[in-house]
Amino acid sequence: MAEQTRDRVGRLNNKVIDKRRCKRRRIRSTGAAPNPMALQRLFLSCRQVFEGPGTVPSPDHVQKLCRILDGMVPADVGLSKDHPFFKPKTPVEGKPRITQTIIYQCKNFSLCIFFLPATAVIPLHNHPGMTVFSKLLLGTMHIKAYDWADPGKLDESVLASQRRLARLKANSVFTAPCSTSVLYPTSGGNIHAFTAITPCAVLDVLGPPYSKEDGRDCSYYRDIPYSALPNGEITAVKEEGESYGWLEEIEMPEESRMEVIQYPGPRIMEVTS
Repeated sequence: MAEQTRDRVGRLNNKVIDKRRCKRRRIRSTGAAPNPMALQRLFLSCRQVFEGPGTVPSPDHVQKLCRILDGMVPADVGLSKDHPFFKPKTPVEGKPRITQTIIYQCKNFSLCIFFLPATAVIPLHNHPGMTVFSKLLLGTMHIKAYDWADPGKLDESVLASQRRLARLKANSVFTAPCSTSVLYPTSGGNIHAFTAITPCAVLDVLGPPYSKEDGRDCSYYRDIPYSALPNGEITAVKEEGESYGWLEEIEMPEESRMEVIQYPGPRIMEVTS
């Protein structure tokens, strides 16, 4: 992710960063030697795959990026399982703070890494008009994801407090190394939450990135069991064998305020075609 314009309270991918409380620090790489060409291949492929807002990568392009990401290891972005962050000697007290580092960002896509201490949570949040590839590099985490039950009938003018029916797409524990997950603008679990069971590092590719100015602001939700509310006429969209829940938009939770750290890995070489 590239340099962005920031005010006193900055935004990073429209997740607010309170700069008065942010501390710039570095996670140094240790262990296996990185392979800079893996990251470079990912970058060059992203430039080819992501054609800008309003477009979704073709199935062939999705497979291409997945193959690259599936083959990447922590050392490719300057990380190691032996780093003290991934082997804490004492448990984290209170609500652990999540950190984020930007590898690259342009108007069409961004590459970033999220670092989640054990028990840290990225609450349910959406990715409007975006295709996102997530690669768990290190650790074990629980992922819960939803799609709107009937996205074609969503009315953006509906009050944010109104509960909407959503189809559960994932509710499982994943341990690195595992396959890359992909979400799309209206499918694949576009609204998801991460809960770290152990310290985790997640490499995300977002196309296009969040942009409030372009209508891609990040919204947060809480989920309510389907059986907890009357279903009314909405039951018509339910499909047999599927699990559902109600999502209600909320203000950005305090734990979503992320610290920005310096990217520790190999640099991308921007070459002109």
